[in-house]
Amino acid sequence: MADTATLQASKTKAKIEHFDVLIAGAGISGVGAGYHLKTNSPKKKFVILEAYDTFGGTWHMHKYPGVRSDSDLYTFGYRHKPWVGPPIASRDEILKYMDEVIAENDLAPHIRYRHKITSASWSSAKKRWTVKAERLDTGEVMTFTAKFLWMCQGYYKHAEGYTPEWPGMDTFRGQIVHPQTWPENLDLTGKKVVVIGSGATAATVVPAIAGKCDHVTLLQRSPTYFIPARNENVLADELRMLGVDETWIHEIVRRKYLFEQAEFTRRSFEDAEVLRGELLEGVKSCLPEGYDMTHFTPSYRPWQQRVAFVPDADLFEGIKAGLASVVTDHIERFTEKGILLKSGRELEADLIVTATGFNLSVLGGIPFEVDGKPVNWADTITYRGMMFTGVPNMVWVFGYFRASWTLRVDIMGDFVTRLLKHMEAKGAKQVDVALRPQDHNMEILPWIDEDNFNPGYLARSMDQMPRRGANAEWGHSQNYWKEKDELPLIDLDAPEFRYS
Repeated sequence: MADTATLQASKTKAKIEHFDVLIAGAGISGVGAGYHLKTNSPKKKFVILEAYDTFGGTWHMHKYPGVRSDSDLYTFGYRHKPWVGPPIASRDEILKYMDEVIAENDLAPHIRYRHKITSASWSSAKKRWTVKAERLDTGEVMTFTAKFLWMCQGYYKHAEGYTPEWPGMDTFRGQIVHPQTWPENLDLTGKKVVVIGSGATAATVVPAIAGKCDHVTLLQRSPTYFIPARNENVLADELRMLGVDETWIHEIVRRKYLFEQAEFTRRSFEDAEVLRGELLEGVKSCLPEGYDMTHFTPSYRPWQQRVAFVPDADLFEGIKAGLASVVTDHIERFTEKGILLKSGRELEADLIVTATGFNLSVLGGIPFEVDGKPVNWADTITYRGMMFTGVPNMVWVFGYFRASWTLRVDIMGDFVTRLLKHMEAKGAKQVDVALRPQDHNMEILPWIDEDNFNPGYLARSMDQMPRRGANAEWGHSQNYWKEKDELPLIDLDAPEFRYS
C-alpha cells in the first residue's frame, strides 16, 4: 500500500497542466493577447489566468462614480474589432465590448478565473516556466508549466490606491475613500465632499457626484491640462449616415485620431507655448466669465503628464452651475471637520476622496526566479520595454502614456506570435535578450526619462523598475508612431537575440 507521501506526490503531479503559452491577466491586454494567439498561432495551446472572478481587469475593478475611458475607443479599442459607440466610453460599454471580443473569438474556454499567480520560476534545463497559482474559490494551489510567459497583468496594485500620509488623518470625523476602492451604496445625500487630485480620475468623479451631494470641492496642489469637447465623432457619424461598413469607419476614424495625436505630441515639443495657449483658451471658453484661470493653468508644458479629455465639458458645467468648485492650495493637515490648507483656510467635509494616484506594481509583484535565483527587475535592462536581460521566454505588455494602451497590445501581439513562429522554425526552445558588444559601454538609465514624462506613480517607484540603456533598442520609446513601423521589421536573428 502506497504511503501518504507517495499519494500526495502523485496527487500533486496529476494537477500539473502544461501549455505552450501562459497569459497572466484577462484585462484589456490579456484578452488582446489571447486573440492574437487564436488568430496568428492557432495550434498553440494557451491558458489565461485571472485573479478576479471575471474579465476586464481595471474596467472590472474600478467602480467609482462616472468611471470612463480617458482615451478614445477608436484607438483604445482593438485593431480588429470596430467600435460603434461614442469616442469616450463608460466602464459598462467597455466591458460589453470586451465580452463581445471573448465570445466572437471563443476565448472563454481558455480563461481560468479566480486563479491568482503566486510565483513563476524558469528552468533552463527543462526550458519551461513553472507557475504556481492559488485558486481563490477553494484555496487550492495549482501548478502550470509553460514554454512561454506573456505578462498582461497591468502596472499598478489593484487592491489599494496611493494615498499620501497627511498629518491628522486619524482625527477626521468623516469618511476617507480612494476611488480605486469605492464602497458600494455610498450615500452622498447632503454631504460636503472634497476630492483631492487634479488628474483624469478627479475630473471624472467631480461631475459625476455634483448635484448628488450638497457640494463638491476639487482640491488640487497644481492644475492639469484638460481638453473639453463633445463626446462624439462627426466623421464617424457622417460615414454611418452614408452606409459605410463599420470596419471601414473604424479604420478611417482610427487613422484620423492617430494622425491628430501624433501632431499634438509633436507640437508639445516643438510648439509648446502656442499649444499651451490653445489648451488654456479651450478651458476658459467653458468657464464663467472672469473665472480665475490660475486653477487651470499648469506650470509644466503639455504632455509631461497625461492630458485629460473632458467629454461634453461636464466638469466645467458643474462649476458654472455652482455645484462644484476648485481650490488650488497645499494641505497643511487634516482636522476633525476637514482639511486645513497652507493658506490658513479650512475646507469642511463629510467625505474626502483621495484621487491621488496608483501604487506601481512591477510584473504584478509576483516573485520570479530564473534557474533558482530570484529576479530583481531593477538589475535587468529592458529590450524595447517588453523583454528583459537574463529572463528567457517572457514578455511584459507595458503600453503608452501619450497614446492608447491597447495600440501596444496589438503591435506586441504581432511581435510575440512572429517570435514564437521563428523559434519553432529554428527548433529553438529558449530565447532571451543580451547586450551586444557595442552596448557594453552605453549609459544605463532609469526606465523612463522623467523630464520627458513624469507621472507620480512612476516617479515614486522608479527604483523598482527595469533599467534602460542609451542605445535605442534598450528602452521603451513611448512612441507608437515609430514602433508601429519598427516592431514589424525587427530582425529576430539580430545579435541581441540568443536562442538555444
